[in-house]
Amino acid sequence: MLKRFRLPAAVLLAAALCPAQDYVDRVVERARKEFDVPGIAVAIVKDGNVVLAKGYGVRKQGESAPVTAQSLFRIASNTKAFTTAALAMLVDQRRIAWDDAVTQHMPGFQLYDPYVTREMTIRDLLTHRSGLGLGAGDLMFFPPGDLGRDEIVKRLRFIKPATSFRSAYAYDNLLYIVAGQLIPAVTGRSWDDFVKERIFTPLGMTNTFTDVAALRKGKDVATPHNTLSGKLEALPQEDMDTSAPAGAIITCVEDLAKWMNLQLSGGTVGPAAPAGRTPRLFSPEQAREMWSAQTILPIEELAKDAPAAFAATQPNFRAYGLGWDLRDYRGKRLVGHTGMLSGYVSRTALVPELKLGIVILTNQEVTAAHAAIANTVIDHYLGVPDADWVAAYSARLKSQRAEGEEAVKKAAGQRNPNTKPALPLASYAGRYRDAWYGDIRIEEHDGKLSIYFTHTADLAGDLEHWQYDTFVARWKNRTLDADAYVTFTLKPDGTIDEARMKAVSPLTDFSYDFHDLLFHPVAINAGPK
Repeated sequence: MLKRFRLPAAVLLAAALCPAQDYVDRVVERARKEFDVPGIAVAIVKDGNVVLAKGYGVRKQGESAPVTAQSLFRIASNTKAFTTAALAMLVDQRRIAWDDAVTQHMPGFQLYDPYVTREMTIRDLLTHRSGLGLGAGDLMFFPPGDLGRDEIVKRLRFIKPATSFRSAYAYDNLLYIVAGQLIPAVTGRSWDDFVKERIFTPLGMTNTFTDVAALRKGKDVATPHNTLSGKLEALPQEDMDTSAPAGAIITCVEDLAKWMNLQLSGGTVGPAAPAGRTPRLFSPEQAREMWSAQTILPIEELAKDAPAAFAATQPNFRAYGLGWDLRDYRGKRLVGHTGMLSGYVSRTALVPELKLGIVILTNQEVTAAHAAIANTVIDHYLGVPDADWVAAYSARLKSQRAEGEEAVKKAAGQRNPNTKPALPLASYAGRYRDAWYGDIRIEEHDGKLSIYFTHTADLAGDLEHWQYDTFVARWKNRTLDADAYVTFTLKPDGTIDEARMKAVSPLTDFSYDFHDLLFHPVAINAGPK
C-alpha cells in the first residue's frame, strides 16, 4: 500500500516506486521466514513523501488476519525520542533548560549519592551516563508489576551506582521515567496527555496511544510472540503504562511515517498537519541538540569470523544524543533507535543527508529481522552493491545463541552435584527484602522451595538446588528465558545473612537485573515493601 502526503506528481511517484516496493517485499518475506516472525510492518519516507507503508504476514500465528499499515505494535524504546521531543518543546518555551538541575523542578528527586543528586541535570537523565549500571532497577517495571511511576522514582535513591557520575555509558530506562515525570512537575499535565496533545494530535497520529487499553480493545492489533520457551508462542498484552515515558507507545507505521518526516524536517509538521494546527513542534536549534552527540559509545571489534558485510559497514563513530542513537553508515550519518519489549521489536533509521527514513515493526522478539531490512533499504538508496543482510544476521544470531548455550553448558559442567544445602529447606523459607525492589517470598511445601517476587506476578517459580547454598529459580512462565541463580550466605551462627541473584544465561535480557539485588531476611510480620 503506497501512502504519501504530497499529492502532486503522484502518478510519477507511484511508477518510480514500484521496483523499490518489490525489493522491500522480497527482503521482508525472507526475513520473516528466516527469523520466524509472524508479522512485520514497514514504512519508508523520502524527501518528505511516504513512499511505502505496508504490512506483511499475519497479526497472530495460526490466524489469517493480515498485518496492515494501520496495525498496532509496541515501539518500546523508540518512545524515548518522543519524551525528549516533549522536553524540547518546553525548552523552546523557556520553561526548562537542558542543563537545569533535576531538583530545580522535582525537589524530591534523589539518587544514592548526594553529589550526583545535586548535579544531575535534565540532559543527564537522557544520555545514559548517570553512573547507574546497565538496566539497573528495570525489575521495578519489567516484567510488569504493581509499582507506579512516582514510587519507582522514589526508589531510585536506593540503587547503588556501578561507575562514577558521567564517566561511562550504560543504557538505562529508569531515568527516562524520571524525565517523563518532569512534564507534570513543570506543566501540571501528565506525560501521556502532553504527548497526545502536543505531538500526536498536531501530526495527525490518530492511531497512536500511550496505554495498553489500545491493544486490548483494538481490532487491528499485532499480537506479540517469542520463541524463548523453545517454540513460537503468542504472548499476552502486558501493561507497561508505569514505564511509558521510557518505552510504552503503541502505534502503527502509517503514523510513524509522519513522525519520521517531522524529524527529518527539523521539527516542521508540513503537509501532515491537520487544518489549523501549528506547522512546527520544536525549533531547529532543539532538533540539532537532540541529534548532537552527548555520550560517546565504544565501537565493538568485529569477530574474526564475522560476515564481510559487517566489516564494510563498521562505524567510525558511535554516540548517544537526546533519545537517539548516532553513528555513521557507509560514510553517511545515521540517526535512529531500536526497541524491544516482550514479543515486539522495532527499529527507526534516519539518514538526514538523503532525507530518508525507515521504520520497521515486528511482533516477534528477535532483532535480526529489522536490522537486515533496514540495512537493505539504506543500501538500496545509497546505490551500493547488494549485500545479503538476511544471511549475515542469521549467521550472527546462530553464533550468539551457540555462545550462550556453551556458557550455560560450561557452568553446568563445573557444578558439584554431590553437595547439599547447609540448612534444612524450611530454614530458607521466609520473606527477604531488597532496598530498591522490595520483598520476595520463599516458601517450602512438601520438601520443595518456591520463590515469588511480590511486585511482579510473572516472577514466580520453583527453586531447584544447584550446589552448596545456591539454587536456580525456574520461572513458571517459560517465555521469560530468565532463570537465575539464588545464592544464600550464612552468618556465623548458621542463620541466613543475605541472598544474591544472577542470571543463568549470558543471553538473558539486561532488564532482568537480578545481579543488582541484595536481599536480607525480614520478619514475617514486617510491613510490606
